Amino acid sequence: MSLQPPTYDDKKADSGSLEKATDADEPYVVQADERYNFDTHDLDQVQRRLKQRHVQMIAIAGTIGTGLFLGSGSALSGAGPLGALIAYMLVGTVAYSSLCAIGEMTSHAPISGTFPHFAARWVDPAFGFALGWNYFYTNAISIPVEITAATILLTFWDSDSGHQAGYTAVVCVLVLAINVFGVRWFGESEFCFSIIKLLLITGLILTGLIVDLGGGPNHERLGFRYWRNPGAVAGAGLEPKHVGLDRFLGILSVLVQAAFSFQGMELVAVAASETESPRRNIGKAVRRVFWRILIFYVLGILITGMLVPYNDPELLNGGGTATASPYVIAFTRAGIKVLPHIINACIFTSAFSAGNSYLFSSSRVLYGLALRGQAPRFLTYCTKNGLPLAAVICTGVFGFLAFMNTSSGAVKVFNWFVNLSTVGGFFGWWGMNITYLFFYRGMRAQGIDRTKLVYFSRLQPWLSYWGIFWTSLFILINGFEVFWHFNASGFLTAYINIPLFFALWAGWKLAKRTRVWKPLEMDFVTGIPSLEETELPEVPPKNVWDRIFNIVF
Repeated sequence: MSLQPPTYDDKKADSGSLEKATDADEPYVVQADERYNFDTHDLDQVQRRLKQRHVQMIAIAGTIGTGLFLGSGSALSGAGPLGALIAYMLVGTVAYSSLCAIGEMTSHAPISGTFPHFAARWVDPAFGFALGWNYFYTNAISIPVEITAATILLTFWDSDSGHQAGYTAVVCVLVLAINVFGVRWFGESEFCFSIIKLLLITGLILTGLIVDLGGGPNHERLGFRYWRNPGAVAGAGLEPKHVGLDRFLGILSVLVQAAFSFQGMELVAVAASETESPRRNIGKAVRRVFWRILIFYVLGILITGMLVPYNDPELLNGGGTATASPYVIAFTRAGIKVLPHIINACIFTSAFSAGNSYLFSSSRVLYGLALRGQAPRFLTYCTKNGLPLAAVICTGVFGFLAFMNTSSGAVKVFNWFVNLSTVGGFFGWWGMNITYLFFYRGMRAQGIDRTKLVYFSRLQPWLSYWGIFWTSLFILINGFEVFWHFNASGFLTAYINIPLFFALWAGWKLAKRTRVWKPLEMDFVTGIPSLEETELPEVPPKNVWDRIFNIVF
């Protein structure tokens, strides 16, 4: 493992010096603080088995689940077509800012531990500890959420509630098995699932547009009819005497739902330590995410709002199956009968895939925490094929929390977990952008030219300022509805993550006496592989099929 900083020029500094190089253009090189286990390459045993096509498909559709396909109906009923569109566009920009931040930092350091390790390395070890455990919990609790969604989707064909426990057991075991078989199996499964998701959402958008323009069997042209009646923006029902304020609150209420649809986009960067040519492939993936957000999320929610009125009672009566999808409601009314079964089957694979992805990402973050001494040491155990088995199994246990939904008494507790996981996702995005600003300052102070990284964003650092502002606001307004109809459980699930996060930060800081790194103290070198160690030579396309493959993947 090379200790040379990947500054992508021929100038190298003395790797043990804390002094500025004699040439003003030379970078600083800071020695690692041995207390924080930054040089962990001897312990890190994962292998780079994810290929270019795996990474690109994971980036495009890896964590798209029920939040997009079914959650769009909830967003439409909560804020109306224009309100939902505004909410998804705003959250999309915040998600994009976070992905650009982690993408650039990963381009410099494609190592295990990802952004919680970056936070420990460039902000404060205690901040990295809090961010890592927060992200682990958020993703781990999302596993049973998606497993539950998958089993509910099966009730579309089998309404016998007595079978739900059996379905839950099968899905839990399958999700765990795919991850236990290794990263290659994970990559292949996500490649297939992502193709199904892309075909589904592309088909829904095109078919929805055709139905809206009168191309369905009933030939009824909808246009923007529902934007006029019942209206473009729905109210939250909290301030019925103040229509404008109530509509504004309606948009705010949908922000959390929209955020749940976007969460997990950073999975592609979390997988950097197990990706072939990570700098090149992850850079390419991050550049394409903008178009993913614009086409799949923004265009998708726009078409949704044209098909069904926001006050349609069927939007809220689908029971978590495809019958709650605005597309299914619209297609059924247009006379297209076969599509609901196809859509439900595809959404089921999406829910299964999202649970699969959350298990992968949370186990890798847990493994990274263990490498740096911030989680039990036994979690660093890897098989000879590079699978962090202990971390995968410990994380996979969370999936069995889905059985809580088979007991009527535990459903309420499970719903608390769902709300907590969404707020934890906001803290993840917030931490990525804060860490990037420290990274940006440190690179400048130490004379490292970030524009020579394989991937960098010209919109930085302004994107991260944007992300920090909005994620801070999202965290504060997440549970605003509870102040109109106050109840203790609603307040706790909305805001308990705030003291929990800062308690983790303060606890580790006091226990380990950590401090915030100054720009000239940040370590951009130790344990970070060079370009030559990670990047394989890029093979030029030999024929037209190779060119098409490179364009698509």
